[in-house]
Amino acid sequence: MFITLEGPEGSGKTTLCERLELLLTSKGYDMVCVREPGGTLIGQQVRDILLDQGNTGMAPQAEFLLFSASRAQLVREVVKPNLETGVVVLCDRFLDSSLAYQGYGHQLDVDVLREISGFVTAGLQPDLTLLLDVLPEEGLRRRKQAPDTWNRLDAYSIEFHSRVRSGFLRLAKDNPNRWKIIDANQSADAIFNVASKVLLEALEKPSV
Repeated sequence: MFITLEGPEGSGKTTLCERLELLLTSKGYDMVCVREPGGTLIGQQVRDILLDQGNTGMAPQAEFLLFSASRAQLVREVVKPNLETGVVVLCDRFLDSSLAYQGYGHQLDVDVLREISGFVTAGLQPDLTLLLDVLPEEGLRRRKQAPDTWNRLDAYSIEFHSRVRSGFLRLAKDNPNRWKIIDANQSADAIFNVASKVLLEALEKPSV
């Protein structure tokens, strides 16, 4: 099963991914937790470029293509090989982040981004997506509490981050069978309790 975690900045995806990995491993699941951008040697180099606060002049189109390059490598090097052997893959962000950030956030053509993403991922889609929904003001407040990790994307305007959140909610509304929305304005423990329940139910559901 391929599960993705999505959400605005400061929603708690990274912390949740680590906790869910420990939970599933303790229950005997073979699983791997990866992140975007990154997850591979090549992807990490791309991540460094994308998050570097010195790259403020990066065009939205270049931003999307760099995310896509990292994603293409991750799919072929890590995600697909693990899925093919029955390993559960939990991914901190995937292609929906590009639709939300570069599509709705930067207001690029979402249909064009979808078409390119289909080539990038070889058509791979998550089986389940958990959307950690947080108000932009709260998410950025959390991010500012860790100034050493503040990055180029965090520094976008509050209007941009509001469009990103709206984009995520629209994506979830358009595909309710895949998306599950979790209120991420609450504590990390509360988020984990809800997410773990949803995830375990999905993993234990008999295949049709």
